[in-house]
Amino acid sequence: MHLFRILVVEDFGPFRRFICSHLQKRLELQVTEASDGLEALRKTEELQPDLILLDVSLPNLNGMEVARRVRKLAPAARILFLSLETSSDVIREALSLGALGYVNKSRAQTDLLPALDLVLAESDSLPAV
Repeated sequence: MHLFRILVVEDFGPFRRFICSHLQKRLELQVTEASDGLEALRKTEELQPDLILLDVSLPNLNGMEVARRVRKLAPAARILFLSLETSSDVIREALSLGALGYVNKSRAQTDLLPALDLVLAESDSLPAV
């Protein structure tokens, strides 16, 4: 079984704990948390996660800027945005930064795990960037 390192970057504690508790039920996922953009960058550099679940609105450094900087810190990390933002411009920008998906928080219960599975399956078949 391949172990996937997941970094969940979410500033709202109850939602972050909800997401992490769902992910930790899967034995192949090693889950780490960050509550702001700067902490996300520190943990990205340290842990070299396979996947970063990233909110757009974060304290200290927003998710878009985190996504830009992640490329230098962990080039192989895949990004999946998880946000309340529904603007097509925001979604387009997130995807232009190299994110492999975008899940609206209001649909996280039904859409997150399938999206995560797709991104992880794709990361197995993609060469490291």
